[in-house]
Amino acid sequence: MNLPDFVWLWRIAAWSMGFSLVAYFLLAASGIWMFYLRSTRLERPSWLQPLHYGIGGTMVALVLLLLTIGIVGTLGHYGSLNHSVHLPVGLAVVGLVLLSAGSATQIGSQHRWARSFHIGTNVILLVGFALVSLTGWIVVQKYLP
Repeated sequence: MNLPDFVWLWRIAAWSMGFSLVAYFLLAASGIWMFYLRSTRLERPSWLQPLHYGIGGTMVALVLLLLTIGIVGTLGHYGSLNHSVHLPVGLAVVGLVLLSAGSATQIGSQHRWARSFHIGTNVILLVGFALVSLTGWIVVQKYLP
Protein backbone atom coordinates (compact mmCIF):
# COMPACT_ATOMS: atom_id res chain seq x y z
CA MET A 1 0.00 0.00 0.00
CA ASN A 2 0.98 3.57 -0.47
CA LEU A 3 2.49 5.38 2.56
CA PRO A 4 0.12 8.38 2.47
CA ASP A 5 -2.75 5.93 3.11
CA PHE A 6 -1.19 5.27 6.52
CA VAL A 7 -0.20 8.77 7.65
CA TRP A 8 -3.45 9.13 9.63
CA LEU A 9 -2.66 5.82 11.33
CA TRP A 10 0.78 7.04 12.44
CA ARG A 11 -0.77 10.25 13.77
CA ILE A 12 -3.20 8.25 15.89
CA ALA A 13 -0.26 6.16 17.13
CA ALA A 14 1.76 9.25 18.03
CA TRP A 15 -1.12 10.78 20.01
CA SER A 16 -1.89 7.44 21.67
CA MET A 17 1.73 7.04 22.73
CA GLY A 18 1.81 10.56 24.11
CA PHE A 19 -1.40 10.00 26.06
CA SER A 20 -0.08 6.64 27.29
CA LEU A 21 3.00 8.34 28.71
CA VAL A 22 0.88 11.04 30.33
CA ALA A 23 -1.34 8.32 31.81
CA TYR A 24 1.72 6.45 33.11
CA PHE A 25 3.04 9.52 34.93
CA LEU A 26 -0.42 10.40 36.30
CA LEU A 27 -0.67 6.83 37.57
CA ALA A 28 2.77 7.10 39.14
CA ALA A 29 1.81 10.36 40.87
CA SER A 30 -1.51 9.04 42.17
CA GLY A 31 0.09 5.72 43.15
CA ILE A 32 2.83 7.47 45.11
CA TRP A 33 0.16 9.61 46.77
CA MET A 34 -1.83 6.50 47.76
CA PHE A 35 1.34 4.85 49.07
CA TYR A 36 2.19 7.95 51.12
CA LEU A 37 -1.30 8.14 52.60
CA ARG A 38 -1.22 4.44 53.41
CA SER A 39 2.22 4.57 55.03
CA THR A 40 1.35 7.62 57.15
CA ARG A 41 -2.06 6.15 58.01
CA LEU A 42 -3.82 9.24 56.69
CA GLU A 43 -7.30 8.87 55.23
CA ARG A 44 -7.36 8.48 51.46
CA PRO A 45 -9.86 10.64 49.54
CA SER A 46 -12.71 8.48 48.27
CA TRP A 47 -12.13 9.58 44.66
CA LEU A 48 -8.40 8.76 44.50
CA GLN A 49 -8.55 5.00 43.96
CA PRO A 50 -11.34 5.17 41.32
CA LEU A 51 -9.36 7.88 39.53
CA HIS A 52 -6.25 5.67 39.60
CA TYR A 53 -8.26 2.73 38.23
CA GLY A 54 -9.86 4.91 35.55
CA ILE A 55 -6.54 6.27 34.32
CA GLY A 56 -5.12 2.73 34.40
CA GLY A 57 -7.99 1.40 32.31
CA THR A 58 -7.48 4.22 29.83
CA MET A 59 -3.79 3.40 29.58
CA VAL A 60 -4.60 -0.27 28.92
CA ALA A 61 -6.97 0.77 26.12
CA LEU A 62 -4.37 3.13 24.61
CA VAL A 63 -1.64 0.48 24.67
CA LEU A 64 -3.95 -2.05 23.01
CA LEU A 65 -4.83 0.59 20.40
CA LEU A 66 -1.11 1.11 19.79
CA LEU A 67 -0.62 -2.64 19.38
CA THR A 68 -3.45 -2.79 16.84
CA ILE A 69 -2.14 0.21 14.90
CA GLY A 70 1.38 -1.23 14.88
CA ILE A 71 0.22 -4.57 13.53
CA VAL A 72 -2.16 -3.10 10.93
CA GLY A 73 0.27 -0.41 9.83
CA THR A 74 3.27 -2.73 9.57
CA LEU A 75 1.35 -5.43 7.73
CA GLY A 76 -0.15 -2.82 5.42
CA HIS A 77 3.19 -1.19 4.65
CA TYR A 78 5.55 -4.19 4.61
CA GLY A 79 3.21 -7.16 4.24
CA SER A 80 4.78 -8.87 7.26
CA LEU A 81 5.84 -8.17 10.83
CA ASN A 82 9.16 -8.09 12.68
CA HIS A 83 11.08 -5.51 10.71
CA SER A 84 12.72 -4.06 13.80
CA VAL A 85 13.29 -4.58 17.52
CA HIS A 86 10.23 -2.39 18.10
CA LEU A 87 7.89 -5.39 17.83
CA PRO A 88 9.31 -7.46 20.70
CA VAL A 89 9.81 -4.35 22.84
CA GLY A 90 6.24 -3.26 22.12
CA LEU A 91 4.88 -6.72 22.94
CA ALA A 92 6.84 -6.66 26.21
CA VAL A 93 5.27 -3.29 27.11
CA VAL A 94 1.79 -4.61 26.30
CA GLY A 95 2.50 -7.63 28.51
CA LEU A 96 3.77 -5.45 31.35
CA VAL A 97 0.74 -3.16 31.15
CA LEU A 98 -1.60 -6.16 31.27
CA LEU A 99 0.37 -7.69 34.18
CA SER A 100 0.19 -4.40 36.04
CA ALA A 101 -3.54 -4.06 35.45
CA GLY A 102 -4.16 -7.67 36.46
CA SER A 103 -2.13 -7.37 39.63
CA ALA A 104 -3.94 -4.12 40.51
CA THR A 105 -7.21 -6.04 40.64
CA GLN A 106 -5.67 -8.44 43.19
CA ILE A 107 -4.39 -5.85 45.65
CA GLY A 108 -5.96 -6.40 49.04
CA SER A 109 -5.50 -8.09 52.37
CA GLN A 110 -5.89 -11.59 50.88
CA HIS A 111 -3.14 -11.12 48.28
CA ARG A 112 -0.27 -9.37 50.03
CA TRP A 113 2.07 -10.12 47.11
CA ALA A 114 -0.06 -8.13 44.64
CA ARG A 115 0.90 -4.61 45.76
CA SER A 116 4.67 -5.18 45.53
CA PHE A 117 4.22 -7.09 42.25
CA HIS A 118 2.17 -4.19 40.86
CA ILE A 119 4.74 -1.60 41.91
CA GLY A 120 7.66 -3.69 40.62
CA THR A 121 5.93 -4.24 37.30
CA ASN A 122 5.39 -0.50 36.95
CA VAL A 123 9.06 0.27 37.66
CA ILE A 124 10.04 -2.17 34.89
CA LEU A 125 7.33 -0.62 32.71
CA LEU A 126 9.12 2.73 32.93
CA VAL A 127 12.14 1.13 31.26
CA GLY A 128 9.82 -0.54 28.75
CA PHE A 129 8.17 2.77 27.85
CA ALA A 130 11.60 4.37 27.38
CA LEU A 131 12.72 1.54 25.08
CA VAL A 132 9.49 1.43 23.08
CA SER A 133 9.65 5.22 22.64
CA LEU A 134 13.23 5.02 21.39
CA THR A 135 12.61 2.10 19.04
CA GLY A 136 9.35 3.69 17.87
CA TRP A 137 11.18 6.90 17.01
CA ILE A 138 13.65 4.87 14.95
CA VAL A 139 10.75 3.16 13.11
CA VAL A 140 9.02 6.50 12.45
CA GLN A 141 12.19 7.79 10.80
CA LYS A 142 11.76 5.08 8.13
CA TYR A 143 8.38 6.54 7.16
CA LEU A 144 9.30 10.23 7.10
CA PRO A 145 10.57 11.69 3.82
